[in-house]
Order: sequence, then C-alpha cells, then structure tokens
Amino acid sequence: MKRCDCTYDVCEELCEHPQAICLARADMVPEALAQQVTDMFRLLGDITRFKILQALSKRELCVCDIAAVVQMGQSAVSHQLRLLRSARLVKYRKEGTMACYSLNDHNVATLLQYGVDHVRQK
Repeated sequence: MKRCDCTYDVCEELCEHPQAICLARADMVPEALAQQVTDMFRLLGDITRFKILQALSKRELCVCDIAAVVQMGQSAVSHQLRLLRSARLVKYRKEGTMACYSLNDHNVATLLQYGVDHVRQK
C-alpha cells in the first residue's frame, strides 16, 4: 500500500507555541455561550427556517403570509416559528386574531446576509 505524501493539513512535527495557545484560549467565548451560538447555527441550518427568516428580514408578516411564502401549512410554519422564537431569532405580537412575526433584531438579518454573501463569493 502506497503511503500518502499529503501533509499540508497537519504539522509535520509537534511544535506547540505556548504564547499563541494562551492568547487563543483567552479569546475564546465561555462554553455556555459557545453552546448557545452553535444551537442557533443549527437552527439556521434548516432551509425552511432560513426561508422564514429571509421573508421576515424585510417586513413583518402574519403566520398565514409566512405559510404562503414558504408554501407550507400554518401548523408546520407555527412549529418552525416556535423554534425560532425560543432561540430569540424572531418575535411576535398579536393583532386581533392574527399573530404577526418579525426578526428579533437587525443582527439576524445581517447574519443571514453575511451567509448569502459568503456563499456567493465562492
């Protein structure tokens, strides 16, 4: 069996740099915050939730309108909205018998746009 000579993705010798390690560790966010961020990205990893957030990035919409935009039933959309609300990505308000949703803050729209821009640059 031929041995692979591809070593570009690993160090060829163990040569830890204590100062760089210390600085990198100091820059790390606390474990609980890192877990919250990865949970949020996991939620964003679903195309339906991404579409919902994208639709809400420009305007507030009621559940009926969101369901029409993503071409899903209101029940399925409501389930996705509950997940997004629990992650504080969206907020809602009642207007009579309608539930109207919007992004929780402008950072959510910015995050989505950064993702789109990053993929377009490939």
